[in-house]
Amino acid sequence: MLEAIERAYGFVPLVNQVLSSHPGLFVPQVELSKAVFMEQGALSERERELVAIGAASASCAEHCMDVHIKHAKRLGVGRDEVMEAMMVGSMIAMNRTQSYAFRKLKEAFEE
Repeated sequence: MLEAIERAYGFVPLVNQVLSSHPGLFVPQVELSKAVFMEQGALSERERELVAIGAASASCAEHCMDVHIKHAKRLGVGRDEVMEAMMVGSMIAMNRTQSYAFRKLKEAFEE
């Protein structure tokens, strides 16, 4: 499985390196990851990588961003596409924060 991951990504992400010594955790995680990122679906592999970049941006998942940007570049995704995905994720994160904060503001000052 590690060899297949390396062929697909050009490297083995740390999560896979660590989990590989625990087959009961590693195998299901790899199978789910494969289903989400590699198998044919409604989104292309490029689109899924852009979604992953946006989600990683929204959740401040620095290492996930590194992995998915690297893989997206291998798939031919350009800088502008990555930037746009990051901005979408960043906007969602900002709006999530504002939505929470503004509800508290409303609760505190409106009866």
